[in-house]
Amino acid sequence: MGNSGLKQHYDIASKTGVLQISDHKLKDIPVEVLSLSDILRNLDLSKNKLVHLPDDISKLKNLKQLNVESNKLETLPKSIANLKKIELFNASNNVLLELPSSFSNLSNLKQIYLNNNNFKQFPIQLLGLKNLDVVELSHNKITGIPSGMSQLYAAELNLSQNEISFISEDLHQAPRLKILRLEENCLSLEAIRPSLLRDSKIHTVNLDGNLFESKQLASMEGYNEYIERYTAMKKKMF
Repeated sequence: MGNSGLKQHYDIASKTGVLQISDHKLKDIPVEVLSLSDILRNLDLSKNKLVHLPDDISKLKNLKQLNVESNKLETLPKSIANLKKIELFNASNNVLLELPSSFSNLSNLKQIYLNNNNFKQFPIQLLGLKNLDVVELSHNKITGIPSGMSQLYAAELNLSQNEISFISEDLHQAPRLKILRLEENCLSLEAIRPSLLRDSKIHTVNLDGNLFESKQLASMEGYNEYIERYTAMKKKMF
């Protein structure tokens, strides 16, 4: 579909600030998108054939939501750091290996979805982002959780279906972490530190499909404290 076929979408976006051009076989971002830079708050470019995002994406300074899910993105431009107002970023189902170092400047980011990519290391650019709430990194090739997690402000972290065999000593210090998903990794029981169960704020941890039976956690130091948090969370729900 040519740009002429997208004119209606641009017209709507000029009035609403929302542009949805998903599933149009786009290989590049049309110049018309960037011409809406003062207006766009929500941009959906999912299910296209984008291999890269242009440096000019930095012009979209009022953007709060960017969806580039299900493209062919291999890298992200450093200029993405200029999207200072971005709150939700979805780049799942691409072929990304890492985030640019400048990504750590996205101080308003609340939700990030990077599942089904090729990350081998946890993206430390997410550490220190104080508004972060949800980090989705399932279905990658991450081998471990590095130190520095005391600077992870997310409340929910999904690292299921990776290749994780070690967890940093300071994960229990993540100040807001309440939900931790680590299903189908390479963790031994010894890799689960008592401090994670005893001293964290985590009330829901899923460890199914690792190198031990989940029921073995019940014999670990700190398990009772974890169960107390889990039970208190359930009571609040009902």
